[in-house]
Amino acid sequence: MIRKLRSAGSLTADLPIALAGLAIFYGFIALAHYWTAPVHAQTQIDLSPSALPRYAMFSVARIAVAYFASLIFAIAYGYIAARHARAERLMIPLLDTLQSIPVLCFLPGVMLSMVALFPTTQFGLEIGSILLIFTGQVWNMAFSFYSSLKSIPREMREAADLYRLTRWQQFMQLELPFSAIGLIWNSMMSVAGGWFSLMVCEMFVLGDRDLRLPGLGSYLQTASNAGAMGPIVWGIFTMIAVIVLLDQLVWRPAIAWSEKFKFEQVEASETPGSFVLDFLRRSRLLSRISEATIVPLREALTLHFARRHGKQRAIARSPWPARMVFFAATGAILFAMAKMAALLTKLTTPELHGILIGAGATFVRVELTLLLAALWTIPVGVYIGLKPKLAALAQPLAQIAASVPAPALFPIVLLLLIRVGGGLGIASIVLLLLGTQWYILFNVIAGASAIPADLKEVCGVFHLSEFERWRKLLLPAIFPYLVTGFVTASGGAWNASIIAEYFKFRGETFSLTGLGAVISRATDAGNFPVLVGATIMISATVVTVNRLLWRRLYRLAASKYTLELT
Repeated sequence: MIRKLRSAGSLTADLPIALAGLAIFYGFIALAHYWTAPVHAQTQIDLSPSALPRYAMFSVARIAVAYFASLIFAIAYGYIAARHARAERLMIPLLDTLQSIPVLCFLPGVMLSMVALFPTTQFGLEIGSILLIFTGQVWNMAFSFYSSLKSIPREMREAADLYRLTRWQQFMQLELPFSAIGLIWNSMMSVAGGWFSLMVCEMFVLGDRDLRLPGLGSYLQTASNAGAMGPIVWGIFTMIAVIVLLDQLVWRPAIAWSEKFKFEQVEASETPGSFVLDFLRRSRLLSRISEATIVPLREALTLHFARRHGKQRAIARSPWPARMVFFAATGAILFAMAKMAALLTKLTTPELHGILIGAGATFVRVELTLLLAALWTIPVGVYIGLKPKLAALAQPLAQIAASVPAPALFPIVLLLLIRVGGGLGIASIVLLLLGTQWYILFNVIAGASAIPADLKEVCGVFHLSEFERWRKLLLPAIFPYLVTGFVTASGGAWNASIIAEYFKFRGETFSLTGLGAVISRATDAGNFPVLVGATIMISATVVTVNRLLWRRLYRLAASKYTLELT
């Protein structure tokens, strides 16, 4: 009788998983069929609500592919930057620069290259759109992983060396688990950033070419251009439904699973839970698949890297591979610089003045936005992070708020501000906040969630006041996460400026003085010299801020605010 009940329970757990697997497989086949179809001159976007499920499937697929590519890149990039001091001096300023360049600056080169490589099928446009989403997702994940590796306690590193763990063993047993909490929370922010930039990545004008792909982003953009409030509401409602579903099926289980990697010596009284994770753990089907594939593969990789540990050291001493990569990268950079210099010579004096004045105006808006965002995200993020039950409720709401594209909200925000006496200047700050504050909030929540329970109990034992608790525990504990949040929020603000400073609604164009407006106008007109000049100006500004501020804060976080055992 007991065996029958167990079999029935296993079947109840395995059947939905099998059906979900079949549905995903069918989705892959449908997407492959569409991607290999002949390219259309211009895809017509159907604004009826019945088209939304199909558009949602396409958008989720693009964001998912871009996310996995971003995850692989972030781990590799962050690992190299954290492990090699020479590479770190170049890679971190470069990462900060790239994450601050708006998506529209990548758009012409990416889309023209992909269309040229795949001129007869939809595959080129799809890969181009995915790469654009990738540029909006990857940077904060890379910063998070890098920051986590730099914050690993010295005693844990020494223990790994004492037990003579290979690089692979240290990565799998120390570095990846230690960075799991921050990486998962920044993954949520990355996916939210993908939704945020979806309208730009699925529908865009490049000179005289109007390129668009079926998806929620193009649906909302078409509805916004037409001033159709009904389809805008339907599109936002569908996006919210998808975000909530992903939260329950993916992110809530991931957060509950990552709780086992928290660095603490006393078990916390409250821990996040997930009914989906509990359901998956009861599945015999997944257990057997794991035993047949994942476990043997993990053991084989561990054994392989252990045997080749000595050979890898010998190879690592060889300078030729590094020199070849260095010379190839130097050649590519010099070639790109020569091309950009040729374009810059075509800039007129008024265009150059417009770029300089726009850079100053956008810089002031970005810094003001960071200040306003910090005022509420730090206390609210700490409060949510310290209470797992509250985090379970606030997490999907924050994801929804962070994911709704700004162009979809712009008409509503603008109309409200006009009615209450505000203008486009205030509306631009509001939209910059919508694209910025969530980076700080998610990182602060991650930092507060990672505070060991024993340290929180010590504060209670010594009866520390609220001020002393913030000064001696909370702020130092979240400081590395906070730096990552500010760096990525700064990049998000520069990115969001292309929407906040230049917007089209019902045939009318709203614009402000700013670098985002310069980039948007240059993209619409196909003015590549102005686009390159504005991109270089953003890079120069970001590199200067990085060297003067962010690099010093990262050093302070790694040297003074890491959690040590002694």
